[in-house]
Amino acid sequence: MTTDPRDDRALMADHVAGDAGAFAVLVARHRDRLWAVAMRTLGDREEAADALQDALISAFRNAASYRGEAAVTTWLHRVVVNACLDRVRRRQARPTVPLGDTEVAHRRDDHHSTEVRLDVRAALATLPPAQRAAIVLVDMEDMSVAEAAQVLGVAEGTVKSRCSRGRAALALILRPQRAVATGQNGGNRGPAPHVAHPEAPPGDTVPPTSVTDGKGW
Repeated sequence: MTTDPRDDRALMADHVAGDAGAFAVLVARHRDRLWAVAMRTLGDREEAADALQDALISAFRNAASYRGEAAVTTWLHRVVVNACLDRVRRRQARPTVPLGDTEVAHRRDDHHSTEVRLDVRAALATLPPAQRAAIVLVDMEDMSVAEAAQVLGVAEGTVKSRCSRGRAALALILRPQRAVATGQNGGNRGPAPHVAHPEAPPGDTVPPTSVTDGKGW
């Protein structure tokens, strides 16, 4: 399959102009990263898939609103993050599963790497949505603070503050759990760490995009 030579802005312009295949190329080019953002923000595969599909439908239908002030990827990330945060807000009224002692007690050292990924996901779920989104973009997606500020529509200082508070909250949750898993007891562990990238669990691949809107993508 030949790689499409058009850059992202050209694809967006062609899509708005009526090119039936341009948006599909754009989605294929960036879907993996957009999926990672949705999955890490929501922590649930089904929710993430639904949010990503909602976001892509919105981006498809509202592409004409893209004015070119930011990169196309920044605009797409903003649409995805907003879709995820909408879902977070809607489900906040539902009961959540706490990080209880039972889960920690049943963990085993031979599954430590998987447990760490699950720990981070569960810990992220306890953060306020705004802090969670900032942590995902800056610490997990390696965006600069300036890029994350564009995606979130806030000042750079706000992103820094949210990341700082989020990291501190995550450290309070994750350190005791890791101490239990490694047999360590208490002690000063130093400053709040930069959040590591939790890899997707086995089989956690990007779901195929199945949305159609009469234009064949």
